Amino acid sequence: MVLDLLLIALAITLDPLPLMAFVLVVASTGGARKGLVFLLSWLACLVLVIAIVLLLTGGRPPPPRSPPSAAALGVKLAVGVALVVYGEHRRRRLAAVRARGGAAPEPGAGPAPGAPIAEPAHVGADDRSDGRADDRADDRAVDGASSASLTKEMDRTTGWAAAGLAVLLQPWGLVAAGATTVVEADTSHLASWFALFGFCVLATASLLAVELYVVFSPTAAKARLLTLRAWMERHSEQAVVALCLLLGFWLVGKSIYQLTG
Repeated sequence: MVLDLLLIALAITLDPLPLMAFVLVVASTGGARKGLVFLLSWLACLVLVIAIVLLLTGGRPPPPRSPPSAAALGVKLAVGVALVVYGEHRRRRLAAVRARGGAAPEPGAGPAPGAPIAEPAHVGADDRSDGRADDRADDRAVDGASSASLTKEMDRTTGWAAAGLAVLLQPWGLVAAGATTVVEADTSHLASWFALFGFCVLATASLLAVELYVVFSPTAAKARLLTLRAWMERHSEQAVVALCLLLGFWLVGKSIYQLTG
């Protein structure tokens, strides 16, 4: 149980989508206060899910090979399959977007697919490198403008909105995977309580680190966090695909092993 909980919590804390939204929250006016409300709402969701599971199990894991145990493993298997399907869907969509971006032009509109593109003789290596540098600078400028615009939108939000955002952005698929693992918790042992506490802390670790950074270094934090958000926005799809597939395959394999073992 402990390893499963730690892996699920790690996947939750590394999920880029809630983290990107949280950066906008803390970078807005009154960000430290809104960030704290976001964190408390986020933690409340995790604690509520754990409390519901423990209430249903009575704080004791079901006996091995019993109908409740098989049902819990079946739900865990279903969650794992869902994560794999979702991750594969996102992977295919990302591949399709990349393919469209590199698609061959229409006949007569340019060189044939695979044909080398000739450059004017006067274009040298320095010119090409300068062009690439300009493109990167333009991308950074666009990302910065986008983040600044979104931050201004967040300036008008309230603490209640930040709390609701935490609920909406909670990765419920991963939380469901955690809930199926909490079924195995035996609250008569102190180790189980430490495991549950560690799950909540690790699942919130990235958000907590951002909040503390804003509290102790508010001036430097805003610019650096918005830069980090722009970088994450460019790589979020790859991260989501990797997290869903890796955790999904782990849950599927573990569930099948326990059901057939």
